[in-house]
Amino acid sequence: MDKRNFLRTLGTGLACTATLSPQLIWGAEGNYHMAPIYPKLLKKGDTVGIICPSGAIDDQLSFMLAQETFEALGFNVKWGDHVHERLGHLAGTDQARLADLHQMFEDDEIKAIICMRGGSGAARLLDKIDYQLIRRHPKIFLGYSDITSLHAAIHSQTGLITFHGAVGISSWTVSLAKQFEQLFIVGKPTRYENPLDKGNNLIPTQNRIQTITSGTASGKLLGGNLSVLTSIAGSAYFPDFTDSILFLEEVSEELYRIERMFCQLRLTGALTKIKGFIFGQCTDCNPAGGYGSQNLDQILEEYIKPLQIPAYQGAMIGHISNQFILPVGATIAMNANTGTFVVAEKVFR
Repeated sequence: MDKRNFLRTLGTGLACTATLSPQLIWGAEGNYHMAPIYPKLLKKGDTVGIICPSGAIDDQLSFMLAQETFEALGFNVKWGDHVHERLGHLAGTDQARLADLHQMFEDDEIKAIICMRGGSGAARLLDKIDYQLIRRHPKIFLGYSDITSLHAAIHSQTGLITFHGAVGISSWTVSLAKQFEQLFIVGKPTRYENPLDKGNNLIPTQNRIQTITSGTASGKLLGGNLSVLTSIAGSAYFPDFTDSILFLEEVSEELYRIERMFCQLRLTGALTKIKGFIFGQCTDCNPAGGYGSQNLDQILEEYIKPLQIPAYQGAMIGHISNQFILPVGATIAMNANTGTFVVAEKVFR
């Protein structure tokens, strides 16, 4: 083969490879990062798909309430074929749950994918997911808790902006519904600030934030449930936290285990890479056996304060009714003094 034909063949091969591979961008730290992929906005009348990629649902009322919730929001609902299956604590076999995930991304009628619940088991799918399929069919993907592992994997393997927030079985309050519409239909992410209400008190006592280290920072928003995130540390699906804002939340976990998870994050090197830190709610996380266990304030003082980066705790992120819906992978600007942040780039295409 002569030089001209060789170069033509080589160029064709590289072009084909480029259409199949994710776009990479060169970072300031001298490494490559996945270029972001943006989903499309929703409009009333669109169809949303609901799947159960983690734990099983053991009652029919939950399905009925989720159906009515999204119909009340103005959408048609399509259920995954396997959402009613069960294998122990899981919502069916890995193959069944994976099939629903793939089907919803591949089906162009589906404009958003809502996870029905968290629980456990999503991480079992990570090495089986067709990430090329997700790149070809980017769309809104929403869930939290155990869904953290899917957010992390989809981000690290595709760059798609996904959304950490309410699931099908969540308590869909009026304020949560308004936030959903503002984000996914209007396309304007809210200013993320805890609503304060004095009630009958002289000063507000609920939804308070606590500044750990004052200051402002901007970076890519990454994180989720602490125990789920640390469970995939060391895998190919653990995100690169370079120049990111790390957000975390937890539920029903003993504090000595939370301390151990922060130690694990430090040992992975993740904590030394981040530019800012936001801790949400640690719901039902109380010291076991009274004295002898650190409290959350002490843990954050030990692991986050020495980083000397803007940090605060108490954001409305986690296992609560009026939780924030967060764009995972999007650039945000945070203010640790006021306990607020805003999205600093486009989230939708």
